[in-house]
Amino acid sequence: MMIVGSAENSTLEWRSAYAYIEYNVEKNDAENRGYTGGIVGFTSRTADMLDVVTRYVAAVPDGELTPYLPALRKVNGTSSHEGLGPAFRAAWKRAAQDPTFRAIQYTRAMQLYFEPALKAAAADGVGPLGQFAYVDAAIVHGQGRKPSGLASIRDAARAKATPPSAGGDEKRYLRAFLDARVATMKQEKAHQDVTRIDTAQRVWLEAGNTCLGLPLRWKVYGDAYEVTEVTRSGQ
Repeated sequence: MMIVGSAENSTLEWRSAYAYIEYNVEKNDAENRGYTGGIVGFTSRTADMLDVVTRYVAAVPDGELTPYLPALRKVNGTSSHEGLGPAFRAAWKRAAQDPTFRAIQYTRAMQLYFEPALKAAAADGVGPLGQFAYVDAAIVHGQGRKPSGLASIRDAARAKATPPSAGGDEKRYLRAFLDARVATMKQEKAHQDVTRIDTAQRVWLEAGNTCLGLPLRWKVYGDAYEVTEVTRSGQ
């Protein structure tokens, strides 16, 4: 989550991103996913923001986000922000102070992105670096094949190299995976900067740090980060 935070929110303090929300972070109409918010960038266009808010309203019916659930349903699948203006952003930030909302964000991030990606990584026999690479790809691109996603990136990687689970060399396979990931990112204007791959994941791979052993040093968007220890304190 610290590495994800460095790329998604330019901070290692990933818990601060529970309150994050912004409209059209892609900065172009073609790729606009509406509002992006929370610890893994749930979006109003792709249903996962609706999913999170629906669960929160069910748990806390009188909560900050209840008035905005109808509007989120209406804009789902589109880039529209009709009914979701500054008051919605303020309500999201207030809701992020509620442990229940944070817990729902965390749980859905695990269920929608982390756990499926880790299952795929286990199937391909990759270690911690590969597992993170799969998680990061799932967060940015989703799990599927259309129009792009973790599954399509895995397909492209396996067309170039054999995964470790089938007897292949892990480093060679992960090179192919990262190459496929970069190619996928460059299909979108919003993801032309691939430093989260080239000055982070690829650096660790070429250094032979497939176990993500500490200390970790990397750069994203020109900013330098370092992790020398990790305290596992959950959400």
